[in-house]
Amino acid sequence: MIKTDALIIGAGPTGLFTAHQLKLIGLSCEVVDNLDKIGGQCIELYPDKPIYDIPAVPECTGEELTNNLINQLKPFDIKFHLSERVEEVKKSNGNWNVKTNKGSEFNTPNIIIAGGVGSFEPRKFVPKECIKYENKSILYSVKDKSIFKGKIVSIFGGGDSALDWAVELSKVAKVNLIHRRDEFRGAQSTVNKILELKKDGTIDLFTKYQLKNVKGDNKLESIDIVHDNNEIKNLKTDYVLGFFGLIMQLGPIANWGLNLDKKTISVDTEKFETNQKGIYAVGDICTYPGKLKLILSGFHEGALAARACFKLARPNEKYRFEFTTTSTNLLKRLGKKE
Repeated sequence: MIKTDALIIGAGPTGLFTAHQLKLIGLSCEVVDNLDKIGGQCIELYPDKPIYDIPAVPECTGEELTNNLINQLKPFDIKFHLSERVEEVKKSNGNWNVKTNKGSEFNTPNIIIAGGVGSFEPRKFVPKECIKYENKSILYSVKDKSIFKGKIVSIFGGGDSALDWAVELSKVAKVNLIHRRDEFRGAQSTVNKILELKKDGTIDLFTKYQLKNVKGDNKLESIDIVHDNNEIKNLKTDYVLGFFGLIMQLGPIANWGLNLDKKTISVDTEKFETNQKGIYAVGDICTYPGKLKLILSGFHEGALAARACFKLARPNEKYRFEFTTTSTNLLKRLGKKE
């Protein structure tokens, strides 16, 4: 049984910054994530996609943001339990006993749920033949765009992810963009760029088409796409990318007695505490009046939740707010000289 002042569920940007805030004020914490790597959706879904709304950072990718947050945690010894999913949460003598699917057990007064939108998986292509190519030639996210250089890539979808990757990959590959409608859901500026690339022949655009079949022996060779009028086209392709959104699953969290609002958790805006004392929710998974699903909002929520944890973790001590610019205690925790 691991005893800790706080257990964070989720190792995405909000979870990482919340861990930093906990350690900064002298609390211990452990982090559990069901993914096999640190970074959450930033790493899993858009490691190479630019992010523009992090304060004082004009532009960075999901991978760069994750690496910066990991570097920020270097002064602290934080244990990460990756590829583990919290399965059971029970109250015991005023604390929470938590068990994972791999047998790890924690005893803590505070649980901070920073799991984005819960467990997630991509919506996949319907044809059953796609299964044998998944994670090889048929992908639902881009982790290393260099593999597409000089290849033929067929991208399905009409939202921002599909359009953004069509533009980006057209710089290094031959791109087919296929969408089941004439209208796109992405930003108009990106749609305009797609139309420009179609006009100059950089991208081949097929609207009102869907995937019908995939073909190939040991590797993917071509795909059949079918129009609304049943016309079928065969396209040679090396890779297929599908961007149809995500299926969100709260998983065991749904059974913890929390005040759920659809697939989010209602919290107060003082401590970001749920209806269960000592359980907090921050980031995309929490909801409250005026909620903005931005990474910077998650940072704010995590900072307040961390300080709320102090009261339960140190009931005989009074929390005193300190600035890192002047506090000798905080500077020592960061390993800085006065």
